[in-house]
This record gives sequence, C-alpha cells and structure tokens, in this order.
Amino acid sequence: MEIALYLLPVTLGDTPIEAVLPPYNKEIILGIRHFIVEDVRSARRFLKKVDKGIDIDALTFYTLNKHTSPEDISGYLKPLVEGQPMGVISEAGCPAVADPGADVVAIAQRKNLRVVPLVGPSSIILSVMGSGFNGQSFAFHGYLPIEPAERAKKLKMLEQRVYNEHQTQLFIETPYRNNKMIEDILHNCRPQTKLCIAANITCEGEYIKTKTVREWQGKTPDLSKISLYFSLVINNSFQVLEFIFQATAEEVPSQVVFHLLERP
Repeated sequence: MEIALYLLPVTLGDTPIEAVLPPYNKEIILGIRHFIVEDVRSARRFLKKVDKGIDIDALTFYTLNKHTSPEDISGYLKPLVEGQPMGVISEAGCPAVADPGADVVAIAQRKNLRVVPLVGPSSIILSVMGSGFNGQSFAFHGYLPIEPAERAKKLKMLEQRVYNEHQTQLFIETPYRNNKMIEDILHNCRPQTKLCIAANITCEGEYIKTKTVREWQGKTPDLSKISLYFSLVINNSFQVLEFIFQATAEEVPSQVVFHLLERP
C-alpha cells in the first residue's frame, strides 16, 4: 500500500456502503491505522459499516474540526511523515470539500506529502448533476447571513451573478431555517429565476426538483427537518437540501449556452 494521506468519502446518510463506495475504498481503509476525523464517534460507526470485524481499539483518531488549533493540526501528520498511511474522514460525503479536512490537506501539500482522494458521494456535485443547471461554472457559498436584511442583500447579489456571469450559485442552510430560507428566496428573487431543491441525495426519500421561482410559489414542500443547499443559475436546466437558481434562456444572449448542474 502506498504511503499517503487518503481522503476517504463516507455515505451521505443511512445508505448501504456498497451503493455509493467502490470496493477499493475498503481495501485502503483496512490498511490504515491513523485517521484524522471530524467526529470520532461517527468515524467509528462508519468504519464498522465498512467492516464489522475491524479492530477499532487498535486505531488512533485525531479530531479535526473548527475548534482544532493550527498547532494541533500540523502535528497530526507525524505518522505520515514517519512512513505510515493516514486517512481523513468527514461527517458526510467527501472530506476537504467545504470541510475542515482541507486544512490538513493544505499542510500535507506544503510538506510535499502525497495526497490521494478516493471516489465517493458529494452532495454538492450530485445536486448539480441532478439540477440541469450549468456545471461549467458554479460557486458554493456555504451558509448565507441569518439577519433578514443581510440575507436579502446576499440573495440579490448572488442572483445578479447568475445573470451577469451565467454562473450557478450554491449555498446551504440548517434544517430548522430551511422553510424561512425558501420564503426569502421566493420573496427576493425574480419570478423567472430557476430554483432547484435537492434533499436526501443517495438516501431514502431522495428529492430533486427544479422549477422557476414563480412555479414554486405556494407549492414548496416542508423541509424543516432536512439540511439544504441553495444555488442560483442562468439557464433552465439544478442531506442537507440544495437550492439552485437560474434565468430563462431568452433573458441572456443567444450565443450563451447554459448547462446547469451542492451538498458541505
């Protein structure tokens, strides 16, 4: 097994491992004894799903989240420097994408250590794929401001980027604010702008729908218990939930081709 920092995707929810992760990932995981993880308990559960016979007590876990100091992060890579493979595990989906794991990857790159990302589900990419929005150019913005006036200002700014730059805009919200976010989108965005809502991707109850803001009026589902992504795009094609906006083709130059594609 090659000595490297392996970026190990996990499921996006209660999904069978074999449905979203290739067998090769299991081979790599079983060869690693040092894991950098966002949450130790969830990482242990994931590893047990990969192989029930894995000896969890023989493994070493290093916690990496928003509270971890830069000094601690730098020291986490000592086993790798000494010739032992290491793995990075996020709470859901792909590590180091809208995830604290990016910090340790950056350190590994600066130290000229090999980094190997493995194949697995990304809610951001999968929601873009299912939206019909432009996947040639898109931007993920994380969480938008909570304060109403600032949020409205940000929504209008992102929507304008859709029209000016033909770029899909994605953002995410926590479950208990989902319904309010949808209200704000429908109130502040143009009727012809397209919005995609994508939820529970790869899981039971998967939901991916793209409509114009006008078409969503009075017909939005109750999303108060699901995480969401939001995006804005210009084109008529887009576990956490994802929202994407886009403008109709007739509102942009005829030579522009829109191909629209989220979630954490």
